[in-house]
Amino acid sequence: MRVLHIITGLGAGGAEQQLRLLLRHLPVRCDVVTLTNPGAVAHGIRSDGTPVTHLGMGGNRDLSALPRLVHLIKAGGYDLIHTHLYRACVFGRVAARLAGVRAVIATEHSLGGNRIEGRPLTSRTRALYLATERLGTATVAVSATVADRLRDWGVPSGRVHLIPNGIDARHFRFEPGARAAARNRLDLGEHDFVVGGVGRLVPDKRFDLLVRAVAAVPQARLLLVGDGPERAALCALADRLGARRRIRLLGERDGAVGTTGDRAADIPGLLAAMDVFVSPSSQESFGLAVVEALAAGLPVLHIACPAIDELPRDAAPGARRVPPDATALAEALRELAAAGPVRHPVPPAVERYSIARTADRLRALYERTSAHWPDRCGHGPVPTAPRRPFPALSDPRK
Repeated sequence: MRVLHIITGLGAGGAEQQLRLLLRHLPVRCDVVTLTNPGAVAHGIRSDGTPVTHLGMGGNRDLSALPRLVHLIKAGGYDLIHTHLYRACVFGRVAARLAGVRAVIATEHSLGGNRIEGRPLTSRTRALYLATERLGTATVAVSATVADRLRDWGVPSGRVHLIPNGIDARHFRFEPGARAAARNRLDLGEHDFVVGGVGRLVPDKRFDLLVRAVAAVPQARLLLVGDGPERAALCALADRLGARRRIRLLGERDGAVGTTGDRAADIPGLLAAMDVFVSPSSQESFGLAVVEALAAGLPVLHIACPAIDELPRDAAPGARRVPPDATALAEALRELAAAGPVRHPVPPAVERYSIARTADRLRALYERTSAHWPDRCGHGPVPTAPRRPFPALSDPRK
C-alpha cells in the first residue's frame, strides 16, 4: 500500500512529532507533503528515510497550491491519502478527490471546545471543515473527547474512528544518571525542587498559570521546554513576580521521538531532571506530554487531559487533576515539595497509549478503507510492505 501523508506544517508540535513516530511503525510505504514550514520535524522524518516534499503554500487562501497538490497526488500513484491538521485536511480532501483518490483519512489532532489548533473556532471554520469532510472516507479522533466534539459538529458517527495517540515508553524510562547529568548541566542542585512543563508557548497552553504558581512557591524552580509567541510575555511576568532567576525557558528541544545523542539535553533527560510535571492547559485534545511524563515516572498535575481523564482513576495513580487556578496549583506544588522526590512505576495508562498499538489500529483502518475504495487504476487493495527495520529509540548510539 502506498500512502501520502499531508500535514499543514512540520515545525515542533505534538501532531508533527506524532506523525514522525507513526511513520516509523506503519508497515506501509509512505511519503509526506508539508504545505508550509518544513521545520525540524521535516528534517527528522527525512533522516528516518521517509521522503518529505514542501508544497510552498503561502497561506490559507493560497489556492495556487491546490493544483500543485493534485499533480503531486496523481504523479505518486497513491492508494490512500492521510491528512493531518485543519488546513491540510481541507486542501488534502479536495485535492484527493480531484486526483481521483477516494480513500481519504483525516486525523483531528487539536480540536478544543471553542478553539481549533489554538485559534478561535468560528461558524465559517466549522462549515468549511464539514463541507470538505464529506469528501473523505473516515476521520480519526485522538481521544473520546475529540470524537464527541466531531459528532456534535455533525460528522456522522460511522465516519468517526477513535485511535488515540501513542508513545514509545522505552524512550522516556527514568535513568538516575540522566537526571544527574541534566541537573548538573542546568546548574541545579541534587535537592532542588524542580517543576516542569513542555509545549508551545501560546496562550491556550496557559503557562502563565504555571509561572504564577511557581513564583508563589519560593523553593520551586521551573523548567519550561518549548518556544512560541508567548515567550517574551512569560519572561516579563516572571520578572514582575520577582521569580525570573528561578524560571528557565529552555526553548525547543529534540528527543520526544528520537534522541540526538545528548540525552541530558533532550526531553527524556529534562523529564528525568524534574520532580513534578504540570500541564496547565484547559484546551487539550489528548495530552501527549502528560503521557510522556508518566512514562518517566513523574507525578503529574493537570487541568485537562483527555488521555487521562477518560480512563479509570487507577490507570494513572500518579496523575492529579487540579482547578484552573494559580493559587490551587501552587498549593498542590507545596504538597509535592513537602513529600519529597518520588518516582512512580510506569502506570497502565502508558501501555494503553503504546505507539505500536496506535500504528496497528491505523493499519487496520487503512486496509478497511482501501478495500472499500479500490485504487483509481482498478487494481484493488495493494499488499502491505514489510515493516522497515528501525533501531530501538532508547539506543544511546542513535
